[in-house]
Amino acid sequence: MSAVRTQVYLTEEQRARIDVVVAETGGTLAEVVRAALDEYLETQVPDAAAALAATFGADPGVEVPPRSEWDRG
Repeated sequence: MSAVRTQVYLTEEQRARIDVVVAETGGTLAEVVRAALDEYLETQVPDAAAALAATFGADPGVEVPPRSEWDRG
């Protein structure tokens, strides 16, 4: 795994809570932070393909011109 060194500032409470997770899991601080970030990104960053699929056919009243009228330019 290629990684980029990144510095972030945490509140004392955040750091204390991460330290508890590190102690409980036996992992490293970096592993805990990366896992948390991965989980956050999975829920916060929309999947464009899924969003498009979810909206397919969302406007049933739309009228599509017949194929013979499509601009082939």
